[in-house]
Amino acid sequence: MEYNAKRRGFIKGAGAALGVAAAAGGVVALYGMKRTWDPLPSVIAAGITEVDITELKAGEPIRVFFRKKPVFILKKSGDMPRDEKRDAIINGEAHTIVIALCTHLGCIPKWNSTMQQFKCACHGGEFNASGVNIFGPPPRPLDIPPFRVESVDERTRLVLGEEGEEYKRLAALA
Repeated sequence: MEYNAKRRGFIKGAGAALGVAAAAGGVVALYGMKRTWDPLPSVIAAGITEVDITELKAGEPIRVFFRKKPVFILKKSGDMPRDEKRDAIINGEAHTIVIALCTHLGCIPKWNSTMQQFKCACHGGEFNASGVNIFGPPPRPLDIPPFRVESVDERTRLVLGEEGEEYKRLAALA
Protein backbone atom coordinates (compact mmCIF):
# COMPACT_ATOMS: atom_id res chain seq x y z
CA MET A 1 0.00 0.00 0.00
CA GLU A 2 2.89 2.29 0.69
CA TYR A 3 4.02 1.79 -2.87
CA ASN A 4 0.70 3.13 -4.27
CA ALA A 5 0.78 6.16 -1.95
CA LYS A 6 4.24 7.16 -3.14
CA ARG A 7 3.24 6.62 -6.74
CA ARG A 8 0.02 8.63 -6.32
CA GLY A 9 1.93 11.51 -4.67
CA PHE A 10 4.48 11.52 -7.45
CA ILE A 11 1.77 11.62 -10.14
CA LYS A 12 -0.04 14.49 -8.36
CA GLY A 13 3.21 16.45 -8.01
CA ALA A 14 4.20 15.81 -11.62
CA GLY A 15 0.74 16.86 -12.83
CA ALA A 16 0.88 20.07 -10.80
CA ALA A 17 4.36 20.86 -12.12
CA LEU A 18 3.22 20.20 -15.67
CA GLY A 19 0.20 22.51 -15.16
CA VAL A 20 2.43 25.32 -13.82
CA ALA A 21 4.85 24.90 -16.74
CA ALA A 22 1.98 24.97 -19.26
CA ALA A 23 0.53 28.12 -17.67
CA ALA A 24 3.94 29.83 -17.72
CA GLY A 25 4.43 28.81 -21.36
CA GLY A 26 0.99 30.19 -22.22
CA VAL A 27 1.81 33.53 -20.60
CA VAL A 28 5.10 33.75 -22.52
CA ALA A 29 3.33 32.87 -25.78
CA LEU A 30 0.62 35.51 -25.22
CA TYR A 31 3.24 38.15 -24.42
CA GLY A 32 5.09 37.29 -27.64
CA MET A 33 1.89 37.49 -29.66
CA LYS A 34 1.04 40.89 -28.18
CA ARG A 35 4.50 42.20 -29.07
CA THR A 36 4.04 41.16 -32.70
CA TRP A 37 0.64 42.87 -32.88
CA ASP A 38 1.87 46.21 -31.49
CA PRO A 39 2.82 48.65 -34.27
CA LEU A 40 6.50 49.42 -34.65
CA PRO A 41 7.70 52.89 -33.65
CA SER A 42 8.48 53.60 -37.31
CA VAL A 43 4.88 52.82 -38.24
CA ILE A 44 3.55 55.09 -35.49
CA ALA A 45 5.84 57.89 -36.66
CA ALA A 46 4.62 57.46 -40.26
CA GLY A 47 1.11 58.31 -39.09
CA ILE A 48 2.10 61.88 -38.19
CA THR A 49 2.31 64.78 -40.64
CA GLU A 50 3.74 68.16 -39.65
CA VAL A 51 2.76 71.30 -41.57
CA ASP A 52 4.10 74.84 -41.08
CA ILE A 53 1.04 77.11 -41.33
CA THR A 54 2.78 80.38 -40.45
CA GLU A 55 2.74 81.70 -44.04
CA LEU A 56 -0.77 80.45 -44.92
CA LYS A 57 -2.70 82.99 -47.01
CA ALA A 58 -6.31 83.71 -46.02
CA GLY A 59 -8.86 82.23 -48.40
CA GLU A 60 -6.37 79.94 -50.16
CA PRO A 61 -6.46 76.34 -48.92
CA ILE A 62 -3.44 74.08 -49.09
CA ARG A 63 -3.60 70.33 -49.55
CA VAL A 64 -1.31 68.00 -47.63
CA PHE A 65 -1.40 64.24 -47.15
CA PHE A 66 -2.03 62.50 -43.85
CA ARG A 67 -2.05 58.68 -43.74
CA LYS A 68 -2.37 58.66 -47.54
CA LYS A 69 -5.48 60.85 -47.42
CA PRO A 70 -5.63 64.44 -48.69
CA VAL A 71 -6.28 67.12 -46.07
CA PHE A 72 -7.38 70.70 -46.75
CA ILE A 73 -6.10 73.43 -44.44
CA LEU A 74 -7.85 76.75 -45.01
CA LYS A 75 -7.12 79.97 -43.16
CA LYS A 76 -10.41 81.85 -43.29
CA SER A 77 -10.51 85.41 -44.53
CA GLY A 78 -12.48 88.10 -42.70
CA ASP A 79 -15.51 87.82 -44.99
CA MET A 80 -15.94 84.07 -44.41
CA PRO A 81 -18.42 83.11 -41.69
CA ARG A 82 -17.02 81.35 -38.66
CA ASP A 83 -18.40 78.07 -37.35
CA GLU A 84 -17.61 77.62 -33.66
CA LYS A 85 -18.27 73.88 -33.89
CA ARG A 86 -15.94 73.23 -36.85
CA ASP A 87 -13.30 75.97 -37.04
CA ALA A 88 -9.99 75.61 -35.27
CA ILE A 89 -8.95 78.91 -33.69
CA ILE A 90 -5.19 79.24 -34.12
CA ASN A 91 -3.51 82.48 -33.04
CA GLY A 92 -6.92 84.16 -32.97
CA GLU A 93 -7.78 83.25 -36.57
CA ALA A 94 -10.28 80.65 -37.81
CA HIS A 95 -8.94 77.67 -39.75
CA THR A 96 -10.73 74.80 -41.44
CA ILE A 97 -8.87 71.49 -41.20
CA VAL A 98 -10.70 68.64 -42.95
CA ILE A 99 -9.99 65.35 -44.69
CA ALA A 100 -10.56 66.17 -48.35
CA LEU A 101 -12.71 63.16 -49.20
CA CYS A 102 -16.39 63.68 -50.00
CA THR A 103 -18.54 61.84 -47.48
CA HIS A 104 -20.77 60.58 -50.29
CA LEU A 105 -18.42 58.41 -52.36
CA GLY A 106 -14.92 59.56 -51.43
CA CYS A 107 -14.17 61.93 -54.32
CA ILE A 108 -11.79 64.84 -53.71
CA PRO A 109 -13.69 68.15 -53.80
CA LYS A 110 -12.14 71.32 -55.27
CA TRP A 111 -12.09 74.75 -53.67
CA ASN A 112 -14.19 77.34 -55.48
CA SER A 113 -12.75 80.68 -54.37
CA THR A 114 -15.54 82.81 -55.86
CA MET A 115 -18.28 80.89 -54.04
CA GLN A 116 -16.01 80.19 -51.04
CA GLN A 117 -16.96 76.54 -50.85
CA PHE A 118 -15.67 73.06 -51.63
CA LYS A 119 -17.44 71.46 -54.59
CA CYS A 120 -17.39 67.79 -55.50
CA ALA A 121 -17.60 67.45 -59.29
CA CYS A 122 -18.67 63.79 -59.28
CA HIS A 123 -22.21 64.20 -57.95
CA GLY A 124 -22.56 67.92 -57.27
CA GLY A 125 -21.99 67.83 -53.51
CA GLU A 126 -21.15 71.16 -51.93
CA PHE A 127 -19.51 72.00 -48.61
CA ASN A 128 -19.18 75.46 -47.08
CA ALA A 129 -15.83 76.91 -46.02
CA SER A 130 -16.07 75.01 -42.70
CA GLY A 131 -16.59 71.67 -44.47
CA VAL A 132 -20.32 71.38 -43.68
CA ASN A 133 -22.43 69.74 -46.40
CA ILE A 134 -24.86 72.32 -47.81
CA PHE A 135 -26.09 70.74 -51.06
CA GLY A 136 -26.21 67.41 -52.85
CA PRO A 137 -25.86 63.80 -51.78
CA PRO A 138 -23.11 64.00 -49.09
CA PRO A 139 -24.74 62.71 -45.88
CA ARG A 140 -22.48 64.53 -43.41
CA PRO A 141 -19.75 67.18 -43.16
CA LEU A 142 -16.15 66.52 -44.13
CA ASP A 143 -14.25 64.67 -41.40
CA ILE A 144 -11.80 66.51 -39.13
CA PRO A 145 -8.52 64.64 -38.62
CA PRO A 146 -6.86 64.60 -35.20
CA PHE A 147 -4.42 67.51 -34.91
CA ARG A 148 -2.32 69.45 -32.46
CA VAL A 149 -1.07 73.03 -32.78
CA GLU A 150 2.37 74.02 -31.56
CA SER A 151 4.28 77.26 -31.73
CA VAL A 152 8.07 77.17 -31.91
CA ASP A 153 10.31 80.19 -32.56
CA GLU A 154 7.49 82.39 -33.92
CA ARG A 155 6.44 79.59 -36.29
CA THR A 156 3.10 77.82 -36.01
CA ARG A 157 3.07 74.15 -36.82
CA LEU A 158 0.10 71.83 -37.25
CA VAL A 159 0.79 68.21 -36.27
CA LEU A 160 -1.73 65.89 -37.91
CA GLY A 161 -2.15 62.57 -36.11
CA GLU A 162 -1.98 63.78 -32.51
CA GLU A 163 -4.92 65.05 -30.46
CA GLY A 164 -4.32 68.55 -29.10
CA GLU A 165 -6.53 70.83 -27.04
CA GLU A 166 -8.18 72.53 -30.03
CA TYR A 167 -9.05 69.17 -31.62
CA LYS A 168 -10.50 67.94 -28.33
CA ARG A 169 -12.63 71.10 -28.15
CA LEU A 170 -14.01 70.49 -31.65
CA ALA A 171 -14.57 66.79 -30.98
CA ALA A 172 -16.55 67.62 -27.83
CA LEU A 173 -18.82 69.96 -29.83
CA ALA A 174 -19.49 67.47 -32.64
